[in-house]
Amino acid sequence: MWRSRVHLLRQQPETIPGPIYEPKPTWARLRLIATSSVSVPPPAMSESTNQIASLRTKPFAHHSVAFSPFHPKLLALASSANYGLVGNGRLHLVSQGHPPAPTGAGGFDASTLRVDRAYRTQDGLYDLAWSELHENQVVTASGDGSLRLWDITMTDLPVRVWHENAKEVYSVDWSNLRKDRFISSSWDGTVKVWTPMNGASIQTIPAHSSCVYQALFSPHAPDVLATASTDGTMRLFDLRVPLLSLQPAANPNTPTLPLSSTPLARPSLTIPAHGTEILSLDWNKYRPWVLASASVDKSVKVWDARQIQSNPTGEQGLVGGTCEIDLLGHEYAVRKVQWSPHRADLLATASYDMTCRVWSTNAALGRPPLLAIHDLHTEFVVGCAWSLFEEGVIASCGWDCSLNIFAPK
Repeated sequence: MWRSRVHLLRQQPETIPGPIYEPKPTWARLRLIATSSVSVPPPAMSESTNQIASLRTKPFAHHSVAFSPFHPKLLALASSANYGLVGNGRLHLVSQGHPPAPTGAGGFDASTLRVDRAYRTQDGLYDLAWSELHENQVVTASGDGSLRLWDITMTDLPVRVWHENAKEVYSVDWSNLRKDRFISSSWDGTVKVWTPMNGASIQTIPAHSSCVYQALFSPHAPDVLATASTDGTMRLFDLRVPLLSLQPAANPNTPTLPLSSTPLARPSLTIPAHGTEILSLDWNKYRPWVLASASVDKSVKVWDARQIQSNPTGEQGLVGGTCEIDLLGHEYAVRKVQWSPHRADLLATASYDMTCRVWSTNAALGRPPLLAIHDLHTEFVVGCAWSLFEEGVIASCGWDCSLNIFAPK
């Protein structure tokens, strides 16, 4: 599994057993990147996107990028040294510099794109989310099992640190409806609900028996969240349902117990989306019960969660979901999927094939759903995000230490 191989590299950086990576090209490539023994040539130039701006933060490779919901020209990057395998992390704050220059689409100018501030962490950062409550705050997810809340008007130190997970925290998401809540997911299989004012989580959900790559609040229902896991399922949880298996807040000084000793929570719905690991998911911003999933199997699928199937045992709640469309085209695992905030039919994906792609679920009859390919990265592309203020503008980031801002033609 992708998680177990990266975890092995993180725990044993000096003794990497080569044969583990040989069965699949992806694992072989990961070994080459980790040891820096081979230089991979860049892909051919794409004609389907307009490059607006680009910035490199070498030697820190990126894992996640997000536009500010308050400031049109401000972004944040979650980054790590040594590809997040071992070493320090960085939170980079990036903006268009001043004075602004004449630009193309999106208002960004490559000559003035700059890092305003960088915050150092002792372990790699895997994800981040802007606060919906405070325009100058960002929460980050770290490889040491902690979360940190940063105020970008302050220097050096976070304003709050939480450390309840025994393993890496891999995703974090701030609710845009209940703006005093955010959630995190971890390799220990749990999802935790937080408020920035509390020194401990307010709820812990043992969601899966293995790694939870991502957990997201619904943008339509403030108490509903969805998870993506190594077990190939997406699970929907309703926080209003008093499930006995939901765990109370953990003692902030006591790491989460191993899943073997913790019963799993009962989800409201389980969607068996893929036959292998799901690396990312996202809620459609206009269709309340539609989600997209991205997997190691190189596919992106769009799901309608209203279709319920029978589940004779009932042990894991209802099972359902109907696949509306299966988007194929990536050559390797798809690391990130995100719906457009401006159109119900558009979504962007980032992949280990070094591309970021834009798709439409409403493609005209006889036309492919793939609208654009951005292939100017030279390493794994692991993050992408849509601008909330400039329609059609996308940021992508990857292991080549590059942040690219582009728009489909």
